[in-house]
Amino acid sequence: MAHPPSDPSDRPFASRRRWRLAAIPLFLAALAAPAAAQDPASFYRGKSVRLIVGFSAGGGYDVYARVLARYLGRHIPGNPTVIVQNMPGAASLKSVQYLTTTAPADGTVITTFNPGLITQALTVPQKIDVNFLNYAWIGNISEDFRVCYTWNGTGIKNFQELLARPKVNLGNTGIGTSAYIDTRILSELFGVKLNIVMGYPGSADKRIAIERGELDGDCGSWTSMPEEWLRDNKITVHIRYSRNLVPGMPATAVAARDLLADPRKQQIFGLLTASAVIGRPYIAPKGVPADRVAALRAAFDATMKDPEFLADSEKQKLIVTPMTGPEVETYIKELYGTPPDIIAAAREISSE
Repeated sequence: MAHPPSDPSDRPFASRRRWRLAAIPLFLAALAAPAAAQDPASFYRGKSVRLIVGFSAGGGYDVYARVLARYLGRHIPGNPTVIVQNMPGAASLKSVQYLTTTAPADGTVITTFNPGLITQALTVPQKIDVNFLNYAWIGNISEDFRVCYTWNGTGIKNFQELLARPKVNLGNTGIGTSAYIDTRILSELFGVKLNIVMGYPGSADKRIAIERGELDGDCGSWTSMPEEWLRDNKITVHIRYSRNLVPGMPATAVAARDLLADPRKQQIFGLLTASAVIGRPYIAPKGVPADRVAALRAAFDATMKDPEFLADSEKQKLIVTPMTGPEVETYIKELYGTPPDIIAAAREISSE
């Protein structure tokens, strides 16, 4: 006579225990399934996205981030609120490390930081122990436009005359700074005969020295150039390290890379100026789900074309020359493929 299947509760204890243990993975999978299938709009709706700035409030990175935060949320599916949080420390390294330590990898945290850390991670990995391939790159708002110029009182009219000078006096605040690397590039890769005067407290002090005739010129960021110098034609810009010629930059600003015929020097130059190319970058933890990374990238790209964002940026004199997340990621991979001898040469130029 056939007997009906017994209920699990009628089985012996050991048998019931095995049945329950076997059911646990199925139960957990059922719980996880809705979350895994949750679309970005459903996930972000009603949430906040934190935009971490690796510097204190008021600086360039902070200003760019706050303009971005005002418009990014409208382009993210679900329209979350975007808030800015400052996390200064170790030249913004703290904010990068936060993404791999305690930050949630769910797409609610994005960080902007000093891209000079990328070059340092390659040239001095013992100091910057970070692999920038291990992040989700969201995009880059703008290059940092670096130029080298001389005061017109020196009589140096073009780059050829700059090369011909037996000595050109430039000032600097310290070894390893962006301006120091810029001047060393001018000397070591282009052959300009420089006398670098160290010890200036800051760029404002160097400008005073230039106006007094103590220095012949400087290398620095185009966006921080005094307006009256440009308006009154007090300087001649000889060379630019940036790839783009931005509005207002004189045609005399020759692209530095175009002057380098030696492929080895081109590679060294590329590594040393990488931070200028990736001027205002934004990254997220590597573990963020792919669909949310795609949503954040698409939102970033849409913001870069948003008329209100662009008008707000122009009002604050912020230059916008964006790169997409995939473009920056490809560029980072190329940097990490730099041959060891090129890295060693770049280290020598940037740290002497």
